[in-house]
Amino acid sequence: MYSLEPFKIDLAGLKEGDTAFAYDLDDAYFAAVEAPEVSRGRVHVSLTANRSGGVFRLGFHIEGTVHVPCDICLDDMEQEISADNSLTARIGEEYSEDDDLVTVGKDDPVLDVSWFIYEFIALGIPIKHVHAPGKCNPAMIKLLEEHSAARSGEGDDEEPVDSRWNELEKLKTTLKD
Repeated sequence: MYSLEPFKIDLAGLKEGDTAFAYDLDDAYFAAVEAPEVSRGRVHVSLTANRSGGVFRLGFHIEGTVHVPCDICLDDMEQEISADNSLTARIGEEYSEDDDLVTVGKDDPVLDVSWFIYEFIALGIPIKHVHAPGKCNPAMIKLLEEHSAARSGEGDDEEPVDSRWNELEKLKTTLKD
């Protein structure tokens, strides 16, 4: 069982200045966070937590590859990701999240960054992800081509245009003149 304990940062225990954390994520991490979009990958995360008084600025640098379905053939493909994100945290009365500001309760000043890291990974995936040309599943490409040809073949027989539209076109031309 993969432990998410290393992702829990005790903000009250951080000293002033920068504190560095590093995480090497693999398939077990994605299973542990029950990731809906990405279930496999190898990603390195460098996290710098800067404490300045009661404010904590967290900087995330993410590099690696994740496995996502190809938009064309639906086979898994490796997608490289690289992202830089930031988050601001503070200690307050109770836990809350507002945009890029997270408040953790003073009774339990621990910030779990495991889900934030996953969200940053998911946001780093391009909207369109397809295999390199010629790398898609050939059987799926053949099926797509057959269905595309069948669909485009249905509209080859031009149906006669309703004569009322012709009359409207004449009226429109007359009004322009």
